[in-house]
Amino acid sequence: MVKILNRFKSFVEQKLGMLKLLFFFSILIFVFFEIGRIFKGINWYQVRDSLADQSVVSVGLMLILGFVSIVPMLIYDFAIVSFLPGKFSKSYIIRSGWITNTFTNIAGFGGFLGATLRANFYNKNASKKQVLFSLSKIALFLLAGLSIYCWVALIAMFGLGIGEVFSQYWFWLFGGGLYFPILLVVTRVRDSSFFSDLTLRKESLLILGSTLEWGAAGGFFLFIGWLMNVNVQIMDVFPLYIIASIVGIASMMPGGLGSFDIFMLVGLTNLGVLNETSVVWLLFFRLFYYIVPFIVGIVLFIHDTGRKINSFLDGIPQSLLSKLAHFILTVFLYTSGILILLESMVPNFAFGNSIFVKLYPYTFLFLNQISSIVFAFLLIGVARGIESKVKHAFWPTLVLLLVGIINTLWRSFSIEMTVFLAFVMLNVIFSRKELYRDHFQYSFGKLCFDGLLFAGVFILYAVVGAINSPQYTIHHAVPDALLFPSEKIWFSGFMGLLIATVALVLLFKYLSAAGDKFTRRTLPFPEERIKQIIAQFAGNETSHLAFLRDKNIYFYQENGKDQLFFMYRKKANKLIVMGEPIGNTDCLEKAVLQLMREADKEGYQLTFYEVNSRLTLILHEFGFDFIKTGEEGYVKLADFSLSGKKKRAQRALMNKFEREGYQFSLEQPPFSAEKMAEFRKISDSWLNGQNEKGFSLGFFNEYYLNQSPIAVIRNSKQEAVAFASIMPTGSKKILSVDLMRHLKSAPSGIMDKVFISLFQYGQEEGYEYFNMGMAPLSNVGRSEYSFIEERAAHLIYEYGYHFYGFQGLRSYKNKYVTEWRPKYTAYRKRSSVFITMLQLASVVSQKTISDKNKKRTLLVANFFK
Repeated sequence: MVKILNRFKSFVEQKLGMLKLLFFFSILIFVFFEIGRIFKGINWYQVRDSLADQSVVSVGLMLILGFVSIVPMLIYDFAIVSFLPGKFSKSYIIRSGWITNTFTNIAGFGGFLGATLRANFYNKNASKKQVLFSLSKIALFLLAGLSIYCWVALIAMFGLGIGEVFSQYWFWLFGGGLYFPILLVVTRVRDSSFFSDLTLRKESLLILGSTLEWGAAGGFFLFIGWLMNVNVQIMDVFPLYIIASIVGIASMMPGGLGSFDIFMLVGLTNLGVLNETSVVWLLFFRLFYYIVPFIVGIVLFIHDTGRKINSFLDGIPQSLLSKLAHFILTVFLYTSGILILLESMVPNFAFGNSIFVKLYPYTFLFLNQISSIVFAFLLIGVARGIESKVKHAFWPTLVLLLVGIINTLWRSFSIEMTVFLAFVMLNVIFSRKELYRDHFQYSFGKLCFDGLLFAGVFILYAVVGAINSPQYTIHHAVPDALLFPSEKIWFSGFMGLLIATVALVLLFKYLSAAGDKFTRRTLPFPEERIKQIIAQFAGNETSHLAFLRDKNIYFYQENGKDQLFFMYRKKANKLIVMGEPIGNTDCLEKAVLQLMREADKEGYQLTFYEVNSRLTLILHEFGFDFIKTGEEGYVKLADFSLSGKKKRAQRALMNKFEREGYQFSLEQPPFSAEKMAEFRKISDSWLNGQNEKGFSLGFFNEYYLNQSPIAVIRNSKQEAVAFASIMPTGSKKILSVDLMRHLKSAPSGIMDKVFISLFQYGQEEGYEYFNMGMAPLSNVGRSEYSFIEERAAHLIYEYGYHFYGFQGLRSYKNKYVTEWRPKYTAYRKRSSVFITMLQLASVVSQKTISDKNKKRTLLVANFFK
């Protein structure tokens, strides 16, 4: 007999998994057929009417209490962390607990899913054994509360007569009720290391959590019935709910799905409740206790999992999601704005177009033409703000979309439209991290595009109004596509355009928030700071151009001390930086990065003009493209000499000037009014009525000329006939000049006299090189493998001598130059080279203003600040 029992026990243990599976499927088949039988007899029209009869307040209360009834389950999660060594924040426990419990409600799989999720959430600093033991303790108490309610239901039925109709199911309640006392005996009496850390306080907390969980669920079910005004004694449903819960657990179906519902439907029928009402009651319970909290759990789970994946992949997924949402939102706003404009301005044309008809349902609907046009203009405006990643664009976009969504759903509600507009709102939220810039700056290309768009709108509307006027329609046929409903509606639209224009201007002013650090000119001019940097770290071949005061200055500091500075000028959304930064070149990369970040935050792109190879390579690493714009010539002064056959012409020229009494002198500032008038006379003769340039070239300015010595050539009568302003660099490495001018009546070769005299002066003073300046477009695009932009520039060099003597300039300087060094223009990748070069040419060729006009301009600027 013992052998037979042992053999049977061994068979059961071997086949236990299969037996569980057979039991599960038998329950499933029973549930399937029973649900089919019940549902076949239900009047679904009545179900629909019952659902529709619920008030908004009732549904709102169900939604709120559904969430509240989940809260007691979080006690398990606060209990489990007390068994583990890791430290967890309250917000983390609540978030993790909500995910675990709502997932377990929907698909518990015998507690396996909940255990897996909790093991994943709370394994920080804990061993597998500690986690397993903690989860096992929690699992033991999950049914403690239900067991307690089994005894309460038995007392209610046999002691108080509540739910007597279900007394035949007493054995389910009695069996379930045995669980709690057995659990108490096992945990309190049995001496085991497993329960050593299960203190009375922790055990009480777990029992309280389980009791509140089952009580909240049952109470919520009864509350739904009360809200629905079901014609039944609500308290009679309590024993039924407890019995159905025990049956659901015994069936091992996730959430008791099917078995619980069948038992409740049968039991409620016994209480006189119609099947249609019972179905609605159960639907509300499933929806607000299981499904809605589960959806929130899914969102939290995706967010938590996404955060971990994002952290593992160094933030790439989040960045991609933000960029994708930003792109979708920009396209939607711009497209929607244009579609609404078309519908308001040329409705016949719009609705006669098949593409428009397909796209228009995915935009906004408004009551009248004025609101549509204003909204369309504002959508296009915020689209530009969003596209430019401006922080200030977020709230206007959110408000506009909310207004549009509410208005659209109010006029034409549909589930499809609701889902689509909810998707749009999600894109607004997901794209928020892409909005980091402080100011909106219009690029040249975007300004042209939007300018043409808005100008085209006004012109088209004017044309539509003209051809729909009575005077025109009497003698001409108007195309159907351009027909307008009435003159009154056209005038209404015209007023809408005017209002929309004002609204758009105000929006752009808000997004621009004028006054960023790159447009504010430093007043007074920071002369001492510039001189201090040059004195401490030395300058370069362009550093002296700072004293022209026609450029803004950006200082880079470390520990509150100036290290170097950039010179730049603003053009549209670009900052054109002149040459290399001046100062401590050890900080070059950090300074460039800081300038890039701050400029980008303010909405600007950087363009570096006439920079050397070293800075060009650094900028290329930082995402810049470049184009060679010419070469700068240097004379190695140690090798310069007038001896030999090659220098015979220059030697003869210098001897001639010496015989005729022409003398070279280096005159020191400050210069008297008489000398300055003398220099101005030479400059005016040289210019011959033409305007001076600025930015990369010096111009005649008394303040500028008083900052350095001037090389002067005087004739035998001590009259100045030519001069060249020196550009100090703060070291003896490079000698350079800027303004080189002579009288029209000066003898031929006078500039050679200036150069050679300066070479000799540089040799005497110990300078290494003399900078002859730029030869624009020299040796640019000569190779067949050069960039297409450089090859185009080479054509200008070859054939543009009628407009500017590029080749002659190179040829002249070649008489002296011993070394040519390339210079580049660096611009951001994906920028239009053509537009960048146009803007650069505009800045370099910009006319300068006189000292008097400059003072007047600064006074006006200060007045309006």
